[in-house]
Amino acid sequence: MDALKKNARILLDTDVPEYRYIPRPANPLPGVNRIGELMELMKAVLFPGFFGDDRISEDTQEYYMGVYLEKLYSMLNEQTHTVLCCFDNNDTSPVHSSSELTLAFMDKLPEIKRLLSTDVKAVYEGDPAATNHVEVIFCYPAIQAMVHYRVAHELLLMGVPVLPRIITELAHSATGIDIHPGARIGEYFSIDHGTGVVIGETCIIGNHVSLYQGVTLGARSFVYDSEGAPLNVPRHPILEDNVVVYSNSTILGRITIGHDTIIGGNIWQVYSVPPHSRIVQKKATTSTFSDGLGI
Repeated sequence: MDALKKNARILLDTDVPEYRYIPRPANPLPGVNRIGELMELMKAVLFPGFFGDDRISEDTQEYYMGVYLEKLYSMLNEQTHTVLCCFDNNDTSPVHSSSELTLAFMDKLPEIKRLLSTDVKAVYEGDPAATNHVEVIFCYPAIQAMVHYRVAHELLLMGVPVLPRIITELAHSATGIDIHPGARIGEYFSIDHGTGVVIGETCIIGNHVSLYQGVTLGARSFVYDSEGAPLNVPRHPILEDNVVVYSNSTILGRITIGHDTIIGGNIWQVYSVPPHSRIVQKKATTSTFSDGLGI
C-alpha cells in the first residue's frame, strides 16, 4: 500500500517538468462517454424512428420527440457548461452562457436535419450497392461521420470550445473518417466507403462533392509566429461544386479545385486546377527485368 501512495503522490505532482503539459484541472472535465450518449440521442432526434426506443409508433412519435428533445437539451447544456467552465476565459457566467448557447443550438436542429437529408440522398444516388435510403442511414459510416460533423460545426460556430472536437473525434474513432469541425461543407456531400478520409480545419467544400476512401484534404505547409508556433491561417484546399475525388488522392495547401472537376485515384495535387478539369495518372508503362534489375 505504501507503494501505491508513493506513486499517487508522484502522479499528482505538478512540479515535475515533464508533467507541465498535463495540468491538473481546477474544474470537472467533459465526460467523453457522456458525450457519446448525447450523440446517440442526437441521432434519435435527427432521424426519428431509426434510433432510440424501437417501440415508437406513429401515435407516440410526437411524445417521444418531446422527451428526446428535453433530455438532449439537459445533456448538451451539462456538457456545454462543463467546457465553458474549463476552457472559456471570458467574463460571461458559464451557467448563463451554456443555457443560452444550448437553446440557440436547439433552433439549429431543423437545418442540421435538412443538410443531413441531402447527404443521405447524395450517398444513396452515388452508390448502386445501396438498396434504399434506410440502408444508407443505418449502415453507411459517412452518415454517422456527417451527423457528428454537422452538429460539431454548428457548436464551433457558436463559440463552444473543445466539445466540437470531442464530437468529431468520436466519429473518427468509429468510422476512420476524420473531419475537423471547422471545415465548411455544403449540401449533398457524400463519402464512399470512407476509411482514411481526412478533411482539414480550413477546408471549404461546395455542394454535390464526392470523396472516396483514403482521400486527404490537408495542409502543405505552416506559417509560424515569432516564437515558432504555427498560426491558424487558411491552409487547406477549396473544392468547388460538383467535384469528385477518387480513392487515395492527396490534395494539399490553400489551392482551389474548380467546379465540375474529377481528380483520379492516387493523385498528389498541390496546384489549383480550373473548372471542368480531369486530373489522372499518366498511362502505365510495362517493362521486363530479371535478377532484381529495375527494382
